[in-house]
Amino acid sequence: MGQLEDMAMFVRVVEAGSITKAAEQLNVAKSAVSRRLKDLETRLGNQLISRTTRQSNLTEAGEYYYRQANNILSEVEAINEQATGAPTRIEGTLKMTAPLTFGLMHLSEVIDDYSKEYPNLKFELDFSDRHIDLVEEGYELAIRIRELQDSTHQAKRLARIRYSLCASPDYLSKRGTPQTADDLTEHEFLQYGLGKYGSIALTDEQGKTHNVVTQSKIKANNGDFLLDMAVRGQGIAFLPTFITYQTVARGALIPILEQYKLPSLNAYAVYPKNRFLSQRCCYLIDFIAERFGDDPYWDKT
Repeated sequence: MGQLEDMAMFVRVVEAGSITKAAEQLNVAKSAVSRRLKDLETRLGNQLISRTTRQSNLTEAGEYYYRQANNILSEVEAINEQATGAPTRIEGTLKMTAPLTFGLMHLSEVIDDYSKEYPNLKFELDFSDRHIDLVEEGYELAIRIRELQDSTHQAKRLARIRYSLCASPDYLSKRGTPQTADDLTEHEFLQYGLGKYGSIALTDEQGKTHNVVTQSKIKANNGDFLLDMAVRGQGIAFLPTFITYQTVARGALIPILEQYKLPSLNAYAVYPKNRFLSQRCCYLIDFIAERFGDDPYWDKT
């Protein structure tokens, strides 16, 4: 057996949870899997799995080898797909990450529909706002909402992310509705992020940009929390419309200063540069881009 086969066997052991289950899935003797695992560790000169009579756990070296082996096997699969030019089954495990709120609010239906179209495909999804090193942690794909600066990755734009300023009817009745950008300095502001200062750039109808430093009453690193605070009348929120659209539609929040143009971002599908991208990943990126696009459904309400 070659090194690729040993890598695939090791990945199967890890994902199956035990040598016994891996042997059952591979339809080989447990002793054969144990022997190959031991031979692999001997060749590497390092223990990959710490085994006791009750449980097995990955060592630090094992965790690293597992991530890198997954990357290599995915690349080999993609190379084979592109070299043969033949239609391939969309299967295996697609490991991806997306921002917490965006993932929970807008990816459930996408993943459900895609999974139904390709029932042999499995998913590992990390909904998190933390920065994830795709190569180091073994992810094929990330959805990121930001200005991209990392040249080690490639990206495809999925959707335009627009923002709005909004507040609850109760807050506006008590504090008044801002009529100009400068009026924002007199209001309580709900700031996304924990930076020392909050600011926002608004462009008026004459094309002049107004940079307003806001007085932040509450700072948080989660849009859902700030949305709830805005609904409760705690202040004015500057949030993506993919978070606020339902709340605005039912009247719990009211957009303000709509005569100004607000900053916008893009949602991107991001993947490691100089790596073959599997068909399952390519198809999903196109699937999401077609579902959202430049005029996503949350901006049509």
